[in-house]
Amino acid sequence: MKIAFYTAKPYDRIWFEPMAEKYHMDILFLEAPCRPNTLDLASGCDAICVFINDQISSQMIDRLCDMKVKAILLRSAGFNHVDIEAARGKIHVLRVPSYSPEAVAEYATAMLLTVNRFTHRAYTRTRDFNMSINGLMGTDLHEKTAGIIGTGKIGQSMIRILKGFRMKVYAYDLYPDNSLDVEYVDLPELFKKSHVISLHCPLTKDTYHIIDKAAISNMQQGVYLINTSRGALIDTNALIDGLLEKKIAGVGLDVYEEESGVFYEDLSDKIIQDNTLARLMTFPNVLVTSHMGFFTSEAMQAIAIETMENALALEKGQKLVNEV
Repeated sequence: MKIAFYTAKPYDRIWFEPMAEKYHMDILFLEAPCRPNTLDLASGCDAICVFINDQISSQMIDRLCDMKVKAILLRSAGFNHVDIEAARGKIHVLRVPSYSPEAVAEYATAMLLTVNRFTHRAYTRTRDFNMSINGLMGTDLHEKTAGIIGTGKIGQSMIRILKGFRMKVYAYDLYPDNSLDVEYVDLPELFKKSHVISLHCPLTKDTYHIIDKAAISNMQQGVYLINTSRGALIDTNALIDGLLEKKIAGVGLDVYEEESGVFYEDLSDKIIQDNTLARLMTFPNVLVTSHMGFFTSEAMQAIAIETMENALALEKGQKLVNEV
């Protein structure tokens, strides 16, 4: 089986090359993202493998079918970057439903601790031998209230971590898991009661801009907001307004609405054209990172194994348990 591997980075090769050898598959590593003008690079391949910022439209799906490509292999749990309805009945879309929920939850916690205690700013100061702590005052998390939006595996891991801080935890999910030791509330109540809000839900039509101007207005003064899921869960302009009004004490963003073409790339010698992202980066209480919450050795290994097992199941005509 031959696979065109789009948006390939050096760290992808570390994990996928041994797996390709193990499964006797041929991977064509492509640094280019998957776009209409790069589809021809997959000519002669049985499948393509894409990441979260490779946007696969209905027109691209039709083109892949014409090229006799059998499957789109996702190196992610989320699939909002693929037109699933257009793919249905035409081409298989196989995802990695779970790799390391602990990795993302631990990273979300690290972001919370950083924006709360200003460790990112303290690091910069002390590197210049500025040992003043003025302006770096945080708040105890102990006995505060956290609101978790989305109680899948990552959300559950986040709940366990925050309970370790002796925080009171409320949860919201369109499909509550009543086996969990957590109190489910509706969104307005979660917004009103939570000192910390962390997003762990997929991006769907129901969750698009789940954090908007109305939601922020209903939150506590001095709330902390963490997003390690998908950028479009938050209306960025509403978020900036909340920061300007000092409604929000701190924000940790590992994702961004318009991250495609920016995140995972080195643009340090470029002029950033996204004025909204540039504005966000000016706030001292905002931490933005490049969608790396998943990025641990354990998670990367799990992604490689599951992706290649999806390809193997397709090749052998086995049941496709991870088909979207």
